[in-house]
Amino acid sequence: ELKEIVFVIQSQSNSFHSKRAEDLKRDILKQAADLGKELPTVLLTHQMDGHEGAWTILPLMRDFSVTYGRNSSWIFFCEEDTRIQVVKLLETLGRFDGSKEWFLGKALYDEESTIIHHYAFAENPTVFKFPDFAAGWALSIPLVNKLAKKLKSEPLKSDFTIDLKHEIALYIWQKGEGPHLTPVPEFCTSDVNSYKTDNCATTFSNFLPLCGEPVKKEDVFVAVKTCRKFHGDRIPVVKATWEREAALIEYYSDYADISIPTIDLGVPNTDRGHCGKTFAILERFLNHNSPRTPWLVIVDDDTLISIFRLRKLLSCYDPNEPVFLGERYGYGLGTGGYSYITGGGGMVFSRIAVQKLLASRCRCYSMDAPDDMVLGMCFSGLGIPITHSPLFHQARPMDYPKDYLSHQIPVSFHKHWNIDPVKVYFTWLAPNTEESLNGRKVGYNREDL
Repeated sequence: ELKEIVFVIQSQSNSFHSKRAEDLKRDILKQAADLGKELPTVLLTHQMDGHEGAWTILPLMRDFSVTYGRNSSWIFFCEEDTRIQVVKLLETLGRFDGSKEWFLGKALYDEESTIIHHYAFAENPTVFKFPDFAAGWALSIPLVNKLAKKLKSEPLKSDFTIDLKHEIALYIWQKGEGPHLTPVPEFCTSDVNSYKTDNCATTFSNFLPLCGEPVKKEDVFVAVKTCRKFHGDRIPVVKATWEREAALIEYYSDYADISIPTIDLGVPNTDRGHCGKTFAILERFLNHNSPRTPWLVIVDDDTLISIFRLRKLLSCYDPNEPVFLGERYGYGLGTGGYSYITGGGGMVFSRIAVQKLLASRCRCYSMDAPDDMVLGMCFSGLGIPITHSPLFHQARPMDYPKDYLSHQIPVSFHKHWNIDPVKVYFTWLAPNTEESLNGRKVGYNREDL
């Protein structure tokens, strides 16, 4: 029965994202009403529990077990852009015995072991499957109850959340004692309008959001963090790739080199974190740059980014809200902790977010503290939520499953290890690669990389 499914939308509190999640909730309830069925429960994770770590799902298991453990059969999770055919989903879940432990989803796997997953299953990474959240995924109630019980006796360790879908699959698998992910062909990430979706219970809107005109070039200020030792090899890559997309760009270093040119912020380079440098950039953005520029992007000198796509994405966000946007990681979320935007994929700030941050007393505890984590701590203390976009990437394209990237129009990648970064940029991020999505191949072939 439909009322035995609890729908959980992995939502966010930013106004753009919460509206998308509310629209999906309305759509699910409308489909249920049209069927004349008793309405299911639809939950939004950002409204649950007041827990900073609700987005990591596992801390919610005990609530799910207590509240729904007796009268429900399934918890079905999806993203705000997942589209659900409720009748087809009922049929699909009906094939599985809900009294047993099931972990269902569209399976992803690593083709080679990757730093994102701490080189797990290095012998043969393809053996371990984890769910593509975009297609939706489901846990049977007996499995939810088991996980809740385990979490009660063994609280989550207070460490990093980097790739949630992989980490949840590992936790459920329990080193082979728990269930593996069961692949479900009806959970799909094909576009809603594709001919491939006839048998799909779920589809995914695989597009770059655009909410009106892209923001103007002059409304995005780009700050590149560099240091003297990388002026010769990393900066030429920026200049050969995405620099031309930025109207306002400055390079911040520990040495003023007029040929680039770089600006010496008077902050010595550190081998570890760059908190001192990043806070100096934030101060400069507020005090020295045009007071009208609404957006600041801070990137590393080995970040590859599409400013062209970022301007489209930013059309969906209100610059009058405190926005801190990028790829979300978590630290210690099982025991309080905080979320943060990982720096390598690029960190995007609305001016008001920078103003609120610098007006607070929150600062680096040392000049070489990890800047991205300190920022996460500060914004968490201010009650300003992180806004996550999966289109920003802390690693290289080959560090992600091909099937996962196939339904993305990425905004950034990071690192130059063992790749030709110029080739990666022109394959994945250059403005004219948009054309390749209409069936015309442009430039390089992604399969070659």
